[in-house]
Amino acid sequence: MIAIVRTGDRRIARFNARPAFPEEAEKAAAEVLAAVRSEGDAAVRRYVAKFEGYRGRDLRVDLGKLRIAPGIAKAVDDAHRRVLKFSRASLRSGWSMKTPRGGSEGEFFTPMDRVGVYIPGGTAPLASTSVMTVTLAKAAGVREIVACTPAGRTGVVNPVLLYALKVAGATEVYRVGGIQAIGMMAFGTKSCRRVQKIAGPGNAFVTAAKRQVYGYVAIDQVAGPSEIAVLTDGSVDVRWIAADLLSQAEHGSGWEKSLCVCTSVKLAEAIRAEIISMKGLMSREKLVDRVIDRDGILIVVAKSVKEGLEVVNEFAPEHFEIMTKDALKVMKGVRSAGAVFAGPWTPESAGDFVAGPSHVLPTGGAANMFNGLTPDDFRRRHSFVAFTREDLAETKGTIEAFAAVEGLDGHGRAATVRFE
Repeated sequence: MIAIVRTGDRRIARFNARPAFPEEAEKAAAEVLAAVRSEGDAAVRRYVAKFEGYRGRDLRVDLGKLRIAPGIAKAVDDAHRRVLKFSRASLRSGWSMKTPRGGSEGEFFTPMDRVGVYIPGGTAPLASTSVMTVTLAKAAGVREIVACTPAGRTGVVNPVLLYALKVAGATEVYRVGGIQAIGMMAFGTKSCRRVQKIAGPGNAFVTAAKRQVYGYVAIDQVAGPSEIAVLTDGSVDVRWIAADLLSQAEHGSGWEKSLCVCTSVKLAEAIRAEIISMKGLMSREKLVDRVIDRDGILIVVAKSVKEGLEVVNEFAPEHFEIMTKDALKVMKGVRSAGAVFAGPWTPESAGDFVAGPSHVLPTGGAANMFNGLTPDDFRRRHSFVAFTREDLAETKGTIEAFAAVEGLDGHGRAATVRFE
């Protein structure tokens, strides 16, 4: 059922509630990770055979000659070129400023040496995620980029996905998915040395595993099922709104969320009718029906665009489309969203595949505290201070005072001794 409700309805709060860590996933992650940490490749192969069906011993994939259709190769190349350009433009620059007595201080950045990316491949081979993760790491200057993706019983990884990984700059690829992939990258095995950071989306089990290895490695974020919110005032064709809402409901877990906020009951009813009609044309209609059966599509009627924007900010969606008049002006009121798509000619799918920013974004309400993946997530930030003698002389009294208050006489002595 696709419900239509007004602002203030209790069903909105229920819709907004998205549990991040299912107990089943937490238990499975703990078990598999413990085995991989203690047994290494033996455990990885055992769980690949159990969960993915592949029983071969060779986990590494050759990135040699790949044969794919020229049109598909062109699309991958186009997406990579656009994402790389955006990534390079977004990199933060080092900076410095003078200290009061002639020294300097500031920040500089260095790339990580070795990172891992997870590329989902369960219900669909996400070639686009190869571009949206590896390209960013390459733009950041990372020398070694490990990619893991499930390959199923055959052990054959989708050639388009592999081509995307090769173009984006992956240096190692493994036919390993799920929790065991996260464990292999986090702890390291004989086949695959450990990485410093793991990025990329995944299902509830991958997400639970990433959370549990945090501290052994860095992670980008914890991400769950896909979600979208669309705010519209009736100025955009309802067919476009319906298509955009359905674009996220087709992902396959059944727990996806699609929120539409509009400004009249008549508009809401038209959008609902179009969703029902349009989903019948989709190859993944049954997957969309699972989302609808779990109340994963909700239409909210607000009194105004301003009130509707607050509904979306409370939801804190992964993707937020502003399909209203003066969309860029409305965008100034956004506080919680992973990525914003402004105006009628910016469907969310443009962001998924080609626009430039990464499509690896916070979900489950985490957009109110996390950001989407950026190239800087693959770099280390270093602050630096270069005092002169005069700078230290000017601050010596403050250092000594803090050292005395905190009972850290060695700290104070480190400044005092330089003037004795």
